[in-house]
Amino acid sequence: MDAILLRALDRLIKSGTLQVRTAQGNTAVFGNGNGPPIAVSFASKVSQRQILADPELRLGELYVNGQLKIDQGTVADLLHLLLSQGGSQQPSITSRALYGARLALRRINQHNPRRRSRLNVAHHYDLDGRLYDLFLDGDRQYSCAYFEDSGQSLDEAQLAKKRHLAAKLLIEPSARILDIGCGWGGLALFLAETYRAEVTGITLSEEQHQYATKRAAKAPYGERLNFQLRDYREMDGQFDRIVSVGMNRTGFAGGSNF
Repeated sequence: MDAILLRALDRLIKSGTLQVRTAQGNTAVFGNGNGPPIAVSFASKVSQRQILADPELRLGELYVNGQLKIDQGTVADLLHLLLSQGGSQQPSITSRALYGARLALRRINQHNPRRRSRLNVAHHYDLDGRLYDLFLDGDRQYSCAYFEDSGQSLDEAQLAKKRHLAAKLLIEPSARILDIGCGWGGLALFLAETYRAEVTGITLSEEQHQYATKRAAKAPYGERLNFQLRDYREMDGQFDRIVSVGMNRTGFAGGSNF
């Protein structure tokens, strides 16, 4: 394992100075000796295998978990050195094989049948709501706050996001809208109240569904809201607009797409 790792680094690092110590205590220096020296060490053979299998993902994880230690320099120095390497050299057969294996494993891991989607969402969202109250805005908007200026609060930025999304949707009164991955219902309530739209929100989270349903029951315009505990692949019917704020292939929110 040491030989494969060191060979890969020797092929990658052509400029700068990077010293690597493996879990077995073997040390090698890579680069042309320019720039400030950076030294890293691996805590285990497992961490070496992981970074070979998926460096883009594992580098950050191993650093956070203490499995990749930076003995000299900073994490910013390490990233700068790695990103500054020229990409003109032809990848080796080993590199191409590893890339192909990573791609195949990624496709397997991203296979997302309905049962797996529900498990992903339950793991992420079916938690005590007090946790989310600690870091979300008052409307429990989960992502993509839209800061129009540096002085805005989180609540103001999340309201700006909802206005921004609504403007893109070009909503007319009584429009039928499907909100996929509706979260705790904030965007749906905003569209129903501000634009008099009829909004169907779907989520796989039981906690979110209960929370959104209670909000709809208390709202004076609640008859225009319909929250369902349903996979988007089970939906039928026709809608004037469909919006999804950050629902990715694993089934839960994170970014902003529609």
